[in-house]
Amino acid sequence: MNDSTKQIIRHLHGIRTMQEIAEKAELMTTIRTVQTWQCKRLLASHQHMYQQKRFKPAVEFFINELYGPTDFSQRDQDIARVVPKMSTFLPQKALQSLASALYLNTLSFELDFDLAKQLLNTEINRDSYAKAYVSCDNLANRQQQIDYIRTLGNDLADVVKMKGISSLLFISRKPAKMAGVLALHEFLEKGFKSFKNLGKVEDFITPVVNKEHEIMQQLANPDSPNPLPDV
Repeated sequence: MNDSTKQIIRHLHGIRTMQEIAEKAELMTTIRTVQTWQCKRLLASHQHMYQQKRFKPAVEFFINELYGPTDFSQRDQDIARVVPKMSTFLPQKALQSLASALYLNTLSFELDFDLAKQLLNTEINRDSYAKAYVSCDNLANRQQQIDYIRTLGNDLADVVKMKGISSLLFISRKPAKMAGVLALHEFLEKGFKSFKNLGKVEDFITPVVNKEHEIMQQLANPDSPNPLPDV
């Protein structure tokens, strides 16, 4: 079992443990509300990128597949079921991009969990969110989340450059469905398609990362105005 596969197992265990804790604490509804609000915020903050045909699929992939309120349990079950065999049918770079995506997904859920505890029974808007964000006092983890946007972006860019990856994904779709891992295949396919026509990945990643870092710094500074949009 290679390092990427071990990372995948660790991240799957981490997200499931956090979900179980959230369910016992009756926080899942609030977490989904937080995630829904954050999706709207991300779209508003990066609207200039979203409006560009070249960047729109990548923006949608990050928001819908990594930050959104979607229930990813089927995808995660697919992955867990085939983890031991993944290295036999997925290239190493594809495995690494999957590991990075799952890590970002897990870290984001942990941060959403912290926010949900602050926002329980509270209407979420730009002011309440900003207050909860500061109260969580976890800027190091926030910085790590932003850094991993770049990591995953670069990993996906490497996968897109692989010779024959498009054909591999196409011909493996039916076997994946028959094997009961279609949700996993669709996730990989969406990641590939969103970056396929992106061109230079830095043109997308750098503005997004810089914007998120700027928002983080402003939220952490009590003397700065609230940078969050009204969504």
